[in-house]
Amino acid sequence: NDAVPDAAGNGSDAVNGTAGRFVSSPEGTALAYGSLLFMALLPIFFGALRSVGCSKSKNASDMPETITSRDAARFPIIASCTLFGLYLFFKIFSQEYINLLLSMYFFVLGILALSHTMSPFMCRVFPANLPNKQYQLLFTQGSGESKEEIVNYEFDTKDLICLGISSVVGVWYVLKKHWIANNLFGLAFALNGVELLHLNNVSTGCILLGGLFVYDVFWVFGTNVMVTVAKSFEAPIKLVFPQDLLEKGLDASNFAMLGLGDILFCHFFLSFTLSLKKNTRTYFYTSFLAYIFGLGLTIFVMHTFKHAQPALLYLVPACVGFPVLLALFKGELTEMFSYDSSDEVLPHTPRLTHFPTVSGSPSSLANSMQSFGLSTPRRRRHTPSDM
Repeated sequence: NDAVPDAAGNGSDAVNGTAGRFVSSPEGTALAYGSLLFMALLPIFFGALRSVGCSKSKNASDMPETITSRDAARFPIIASCTLFGLYLFFKIFSQEYINLLLSMYFFVLGILALSHTMSPFMCRVFPANLPNKQYQLLFTQGSGESKEEIVNYEFDTKDLICLGISSVVGVWYVLKKHWIANNLFGLAFALNGVELLHLNNVSTGCILLGGLFVYDVFWVFGTNVMVTVAKSFEAPIKLVFPQDLLEKGLDASNFAMLGLGDILFCHFFLSFTLSLKKNTRTYFYTSFLAYIFGLGLTIFVMHTFKHAQPALLYLVPACVGFPVLLALFKGELTEMFSYDSSDEVLPHTPRLTHFPTVSGSPSSLANSMQSFGLSTPRRRRHTPSDM
């Protein structure tokens, strides 16, 4: 399990590294912060819609895994242990070799995540007059009656095109570590993460966000561990945008950054509020506006005090407090906390049998890639539509 460094802050060496400190213009700073806010909202909004759609699907393979209260309570503890372990790794071993291994790891995961993200779009733009050939990748073990399928993956021309485009981005990222390639992979990880995991009730969301609130504040304000790992970890687990873009163009290197954790953790609560009321999305839109307010406040405080901020310090009270106050005002507070989304889906909704990690982290994405039929033995055939 891997923790995502989720401190929002300024890092001149976040991706490419710079020797000097550049003082950005007010316009460049505003562009960077505005772009981070916009990029953070994309996976939250569209991922929440897709997550709820999958949770209500009649196809069990399309359903996201549900985080239980026990999982939520354990997450901050394991995340803290993992974060500190990464910190020790960077202190003991060469940062160059660690990041080389991480680059290869995220090269594979990033290609698969980006290909999966592009697939629905490719289905819409693929020319109807071009042949869409079907292919099958089959690995078996044994022979005769004892033959067992290890991998049975069906795909088509559209999937190959997505894979090809994603591979180009992957090579670009490995060779150049460019911030655009980093953000493409980061957004793909975030969108897959918010789509694959789901909360079942408000209490679980409050436990998860409450624990992460303490986790984030302690590791950012109490130590330098979070910021050190965030700046040393050359992997697409954070969104970055240059504050000197107007002066240096695409070669800019003075970055503002936002950890994927600040997107993923709050998404779970937002996607749950989307399913609270069948005939209205009032709670979702309230939570969505609360997220914008919380992240905007984070950026304001960070810019004012020139210090990295634990974004969850502002996001958690906003994302939980706004919908709770709305429910209290409407007289639906009891209904809100008693609602369980698992009652509205099939009884065999998949449950986590082990502690999950969330996306943007390597382990969670490796687990999610099992749905591609690449890791675990499956007797059922998969098609791209199953994803």
